[in-house]
Amino acid sequence: MSRFASLRPVLPILLGASVLLSVSMGLRQSFGIFMPPITQDLHVTVAQFTLAIAVQNLMWGILQPLAGALVVKVGYRSLMLTGAILYMVGLVLMATAQGMLPIVLGAGVLIGAAMACTGTAITLSVSTRVVSPQARSMALGVVSAAGSLGSLVAAPLGQWLLQGHGWRMGMLGFIVLGLLMLPAAWKAGGVDRYAADNPRPAALGDDSTARQALAQAFRNVPFLITACAFFVCGMQLLFLSTHLPAYLELCGMDPMLSAQALGVIGGFNVLGSLFFGWAGGRWNKLALLGLIYVLRSIVVAWYFMHDPTASSTLVFAALMGFLWLGVSPLIAGAVAEMFGLRWQPMIQGVAFFCHQIGSFAGAFGGGLIYDALGNYNLAWQLAVLVGAIAGVVQILTGLLRPSSGASGPLLKPA
Repeated sequence: MSRFASLRPVLPILLGASVLLSVSMGLRQSFGIFMPPITQDLHVTVAQFTLAIAVQNLMWGILQPLAGALVVKVGYRSLMLTGAILYMVGLVLMATAQGMLPIVLGAGVLIGAAMACTGTAITLSVSTRVVSPQARSMALGVVSAAGSLGSLVAAPLGQWLLQGHGWRMGMLGFIVLGLLMLPAAWKAGGVDRYAADNPRPAALGDDSTARQALAQAFRNVPFLITACAFFVCGMQLLFLSTHLPAYLELCGMDPMLSAQALGVIGGFNVLGSLFFGWAGGRWNKLALLGLIYVLRSIVVAWYFMHDPTASSTLVFAALMGFLWLGVSPLIAGAVAEMFGLRWQPMIQGVAFFCHQIGSFAGAFGGGLIYDALGNYNLAWQLAVLVGAIAGVVQILTGLLRPSSGASGPLLKPA
């Protein structure tokens, strides 16, 4: 317990980062429940709606490395507050939309930019700066777990409001919930003062430039393989979070079931984040990432090979939730070990860019496949195949990588 005693002075910072991550992730992960009513009310296709979600993920991915580099100059508080404001403007545009353009601008461009300033890369980077290396992996797991709670509130709240009062009222509920991001960003921004008063050495040296950091990252083969495998992670998760509500409606299931499933995913995110945060402190982080991808593929194959029921859907949501955000503490911890803290948000952002390209493919590609074939069979089959391949390659990378910066072999404590 002594390794965690130093956390007490920085709890407000960790709490702010957790709330910011929880709300920003919880709202965006619940946008899928609005797809059926918005497409019907605004007379747009599923592919057009998912284009907005795909643009969001593409913007997030493109801007994440830039946000990670910018934070070194402007500080975390300014960056996170800017992101929170952009998020609120995006939600307002969605709530007042009369056509497709405001949906793309709000849900796509603005919220995508906001996520680059309030998502996992920035909030977990905040966490690495205020904890010791010994407590880092577990602290990252705790923040990721707390960040998973948003969908437990957002999805059921949005579904209840849109069923009773229409989808615009559901979006208004999201706006009210989103206001919590402003004080959370301010609190988490206390990391700027803390880091100035308690400097930590960076593996690349405190005087390294962004160009030097990127050059080292692009010469690091395990990092490059991890970034490519992260593409598959994004493709799997955004396909599910965007299209699961439409899939359940297509199968004649109760619309509330999709909100319940998203809520269950959020709840089991907590357990998965805590477990993999703990496990990442004991075993090889990269091999654990590969194991997550393989297990996800098995679960997706099991679920989509049979007609869904309420019970199977909730079991599927629980299993996927456990495997959902467990990647976050592993990726953040691995990048910090390989490259140090100074440019961690930027380098992690490079990996996340690959993740978001996969998210674009999962969200938009799933919509195109559905519009072309009238079902999701090909989409889930592709998700299973590429997930299994990426997982195996990632496991081998973790087991064969050089010992420097590693967390040890998968099956032996470090």
